[in-house]
Amino acid sequence: MTAIAVLFTLLVTNVFAQETEKQEFEVKVITSVESIIPSGLGRSRLISAKDERNYKQFTSSQTEEDNTRNKSKRKDIRVKGFEETKLLNFYDIAGIRFQNIAANDALISSKLTVMISEGWDLVFVTSAVESDAGANDGNGIFITRYIFKRKLLSSE
Repeated sequence: MTAIAVLFTLLVTNVFAQETEKQEFEVKVITSVESIIPSGLGRSRLISAKDERNYKQFTSSQTEEDNTRNKSKRKDIRVKGFEETKLLNFYDIAGIRFQNIAANDALISSKLTVMISEGWDLVFVTSAVESDAGANDGNGIFITRYIFKRKLLSSE
């Protein structure tokens, strides 16, 4: 009976020890914006912010009693320090250009490989298309967000 009690105590201690150990991570988002505007008139880029922002500085909490809007100024939110990699548009004057897509894939793969080699883990990818699709639709983008995380280095 004593062996079972000791085993149970070790198991419970281990479970609680794991729960109290705080994991600290940082997250980084890389965004690709690829133009799907006919005739190659759009702009395509791979964007990575260098500047950091604390969302709490630009967030308000609204209640029934207090519905005061957040009065943050756009200039304070805007990030001027960012990395911008030129990508090619999906279309050129003749139509869809598969070489451009392959070139973009190579550039994006290069960026993702560097991120992984720097200790980042790719944890989520999300994509969307924005297009009016009306009778004379001439606008559109294909946007992909690559979300990475990595464990913070301990400051001990």
